[in-house]
Amino acid sequence: MTMLKVFGQPAATDVARVLTCLFEKDLQFQIVRIDSFKGEHKVPEFLRLQNPCGQVTFKDGDVTLVDSRDICRHISKKYEDKGNKALSGTGFLQRASIEQWLQAEAVSFEPPSSALVFQLTFAPALHMPPDEELIQQNEEKLSKVLDIYNSRLGKSEYLTGDTFTLADLSHLPNSHYLTMSERGRKLFETRGNVARWCTAISARSSWKQVVEMQSEGPGLI
Repeated sequence: MTMLKVFGQPAATDVARVLTCLFEKDLQFQIVRIDSFKGEHKVPEFLRLQNPCGQVTFKDGDVTLVDSRDICRHISKKYEDKGNKALSGTGFLQRASIEQWLQAEAVSFEPPSSALVFQLTFAPALHMPPDEELIQQNEEKLSKVLDIYNSRLGKSEYLTGDTFTLADLSHLPNSHYLTMSERGRKLFETRGNVARWCTAISARSSWKQVVEMQSEGPGLI
């Protein structure tokens, strides 16, 4: 089988999403840790593969993809018989539901959660003063989204039913970083069904492996 390659840092949310999918499917891959802030983006193969925006995330033979959700769709479809076979859903209705939740994550969950991840988790580590107005605006936006999630998760263990799928996986990176801060955790803990769901998906072996990779130094594996 062609060696799958992931370019990027495991700490990056898009990269973490892809790595989780690969671990769920029990696939062998190589990660090339690229840190553009240190000039490591000049790795020759990385330059040959880069798109006009200068970002490459995933290579599978002749296929090169740069959107993490599209990469996860590609992996779960092409390697459907590997690892977690339920990841892409079973049956037309669940697969349609997965797509709906992937869109909800990308459009409704990701923007406010990403803003909060930076303000609540990364800004303090970078010794940057938090933007309280921006934090409050995005807390309000994300609260409305999580209220909908809480209602849905009152009817099933996971977003599309009682099995873990791409719909749940896609939320892991930002949820992880959000719950590293007290204010972020509160958004989840005050919604019982969301809190239960977040604990369950965060406990998966695939995600634990990604978190372990995030603590490792640069290099190839």
